[in-house]
Amino acid sequence: MKAPAFTVKKWGSEETVSLSDYEGKALLLTFWVSWCPDCRRDLHNKQQLYEAMNTADVDVLMIHVPGRESDETEAEKYIAEHGYTLPIASDNGSEWYDKYRCMSAPTTFVIDAEGEIIGNLNDKAGFQDVLKLLGKVLQA
Repeated sequence: MKAPAFTVKKWGSEETVSLSDYEGKALLLTFWVSWCPDCRRDLHNKQQLYEAMNTADVDVLMIHVPGRESDETEAEKYIAEHGYTLPIASDNGSEWYDKYRCMSAPTTFVIDAEGEIIGNLNDKAGFQDVLKLLGKVLQA
């Protein structure tokens, strides 16, 4: 299935990022919210992965879903407190969360270099599940 062609604002900026910016590379795309314990664990794991991996082969993008937050500033505080440096963008309310048909947060999609969704993982997926799915796209 082709990934919906999103355009979202980069975290704390008016600049945008689009699916087309990742053309030719695999993308690990995750939708998250700040109040969710599974999202917090996932952010930590994705930060470690981001620091360890070769971004020539795959990129990471975390899309915050403000439409599912009661207080948007909580997400900003959480990211700042933990010093996360991985790329983060902000959904338009919950537009792309809905278009990707997410049912929970976090939801992670692995998208190949041609923009096809290889698979997705829900809120209960572990770090090993992410690596296994990512391995499929990197071996292709």
